[in-house]
Amino acid sequence: MEGTLFTACPFTNLVAITVATSPNAPPTQHVIPISSIQSFTLISSAPGPNGFASPPATTPAVTNLPTAAFLARADAAVARLKEAASRKNKAVGKEAQDLFDGLTRTLPTRWDGNDIVVLDSVVISPPYRGEDCRAGNGAPTNALNRVRKMLENERKRLTDRERKVVVPAVPAIPAVHTGPRKGG
Repeated sequence: MEGTLFTACPFTNLVAITVATSPNAPPTQHVIPISSIQSFTLISSAPGPNGFASPPATTPAVTNLPTAAFLARADAAVARLKEAASRKNKAVGKEAQDLFDGLTRTLPTRWDGNDIVVLDSVVISPPYRGEDCRAGNGAPTNALNRVRKMLENERKRLTDRERKVVVPAVPAIPAVHTGPRKGG
């Protein structure tokens, strides 16, 4: 087979060859595994941009990389990681961290030692129950009740999740064949 190498892929070990059967017919493409090629002969190389077969003598200019954009992306990634780390408190247990994570989904929440501060006005102290909530001096009137209700709902959701037991699926066909099937 004689043709022009269109491309060679080192990952799939395939080559694509363009074969012109006649001057009037459109060329056809053949994809061939490299392992099936027994030998090849290079007749000529493709012409370069200056019309000659060899590459041009000049090399392209090296452009500057947008380092400011790279640094901005790196700074944003570091800020996201620091924010995620500030939301994790290693001094509290799993239940307290789960409650914090649940409240964080809907309200602005942060840690202050072992206390959870919600809306910058309501403080929840350990053991993180509704009666452990207290409002700060400048707290809105309904903030304390809202946080208590959300805390109770989050506790309920966590206990429901712990109680949830995965029931194994019952097979449609019994494992033991007990005789002929009835009804069809």
